[in-house]
Amino acid sequence: MTAKIIDGKTIAQKIRDDLKTKIQHHLHKGYPMPGLAVVLVGDDPASQIYVRNKREACQSCGIKSIALDLPTYISEKELLSHVTRLNRDPFVHGILIQLPLPEQIHTPLILESIDPRKDIDGFHPLNLGLLAQGQPYLRPCTPYGVMRLLEYEKIALRGLDAVIVGSSNIVGKPMALELLNAGCTITLCHDATRDLKKYIRQADLLVTAIGKAGIIKSEWIKPNAIVIDIGITRAPSGKLHGDIEFETAKQSAAYITPVPGGVGPMTVAMLLENTLFAAENTKKH
Repeated sequence: MTAKIIDGKTIAQKIRDDLKTKIQHHLHKGYPMPGLAVVLVGDDPASQIYVRNKREACQSCGIKSIALDLPTYISEKELLSHVTRLNRDPFVHGILIQLPLPEQIHTPLILESIDPRKDIDGFHPLNLGLLAQGQPYLRPCTPYGVMRLLEYEKIALRGLDAVIVGSSNIVGKPMALELLNAGCTITLCHDATRDLKKYIRQADLLVTAIGKAGIIKSEWIKPNAIVIDIGITRAPSGKLHGDIEFETAKQSAAYITPVPGGVGPMTVAMLLENTLFAAENTKKH
């Protein structure tokens, strides 16, 4: 018996189709088109691809994409002034700063300068604090996408032993908070964790976000576990790999996400959903 493959690409497309309809209703009521400003600093090739995909995704569902491409040498003060201008623009409902930023920029300062009501990535301390309190507002897109996948598959989470491997502020920590809010018992593993496989073996739900191909061995995974692989690595051949040994892990898991085609498309879908949420919320202020 093999695992059910969670098809994130198909689920994300359904969410985007629903969003397109919701945005049309939003416009028919006389509200302005939701606007997302995507800020790209520098010319990193990977960042350029990510930004292009996000801008195209916006256009595909009726969100206005506002492009702000800035040079690598920009000063922190200049970047802050751009963020301030976007914060004040009533037609910008969401602001996304593509990471990483150049070394002369203090990233936390920039992220904290974004109006929390326009913080589409969900990285602002206020939004993370609300998530920690179980009162989520704008939620970090990748963990939110994982939760929507689990919801779509009707997987009951309450009472499960959940193990998250990776403790970044972008994925690991908010993922732990999301699952805690859903009633899971949480173990958060990181680079100082001793005997990682011991924790993985007890996981009813395993979420990995390391970015090292095949680092999680399939024999470590508990039979019938739910396996969510967020990690992604590109081999010299160009092929993409996750953290999990997928072909063997799917022989014993109950559910598993592929790489690519699992969590990745959901991250973009949640970015779009957050933008509409922010635009809808603007009407209440």
